Amino acid sequence: MLNRRTCALVALAAVLGAQAGAGLAQETWPSRPIRFIVPFPPGGSNDVLARLFAERLPASLGQPVVVENKLGAGGNIATEFVAKQPADGHTLLLSSNTHLVNAIFFANLPYDPIGDFQPVSLVATIPFVLTVNSNLPVATLKEFLAYVRAKPGATFATAGIGTPHHLAAELLRTMTGIEIVHVPYKGAAFLVPALLSGEVTFSIAAINSLLPHYKSGRLRAIAVAGERRTPLLPEVPTIAEAGPLPGYAIDVWLGVLVRSGTPRPIVDRLNAEINRIIRDPQIVKERLDPVGLSPAGTTPERYMEIMKEDLVKYAKIARKAGIKPE
Repeated sequence: MLNRRTCALVALAAVLGAQAGAGLAQETWPSRPIRFIVPFPPGGSNDVLARLFAERLPASLGQPVVVENKLGAGGNIATEFVAKQPADGHTLLLSSNTHLVNAIFFANLPYDPIGDFQPVSLVATIPFVLTVNSNLPVATLKEFLAYVRAKPGATFATAGIGTPHHLAAELLRTMTGIEIVHVPYKGAAFLVPALLSGEVTFSIAAINSLLPHYKSGRLRAIAVAGERRTPLLPEVPTIAEAGPLPGYAIDVWLGVLVRSGTPRPIVDRLNAEINRIIRDPQIVKERLDPVGLSPAGTTPERYMEIMKEDLVKYAKIARKAGIKPE
């Protein structure tokens, strides 16, 4: 009887201790400035969102938020850095699909993209659009596919091997059998000049850098790569419906991650504050819509589900395309 009572008291103490620890973590966090780590250069979508949060979060959290751009290795340098920081909620990662794509294209990552990170919220999505130079004599996806089949060796531009641009084109290749040649550039900033000059046949790229050139008439939007049409180009169909190519979809997202093991009260507080910002109608109208970002906002659990689903999806695309990790 004494042993049973002792065990019960120990168990109760453990529960109360855990609750007290969680409460303490919530009360004392943040105790110093928060760092938002961005894996890509200033000016990109990740950077835009991180700086928006850095501007808005201090008022509610009571600490400064600093954005740090850590470039290199396709985002791996920044991601590894966050994976090695204390799990105390003071270092955040503004990541994207590349977080999972790298697991497919790099043989020996220095981190586990799922196990080493705790999702906070998926915050935004970016429509990707199959785009050509307006001088190309095609206006629909069917015309585009016919043109490419008649001229084997058409080229497509990407922001590098293993980027969402690359996966999107490889998925189109495997679903249609077209013969296309990959032209990887050193970042997304080079894609628009390549399209404008006619240096490449097409690209499947983020709408935010392409919109001004659709409006000027120098580039033409053929089809949207995601599951749904975008309000920014309501008349442009998806690749899935225009092909028709049922099942084609590459949805590009951005989200906030912290180191795994971060106390749940901290994760929940970050989730609430970040989602409040990203869903503010004024912010959506003035800060997100002009750069082609669609607000999301999810629970940590839903973000984890999306990550796991996409990891399986990207691995399948790479396998069908014959792409092996390097």
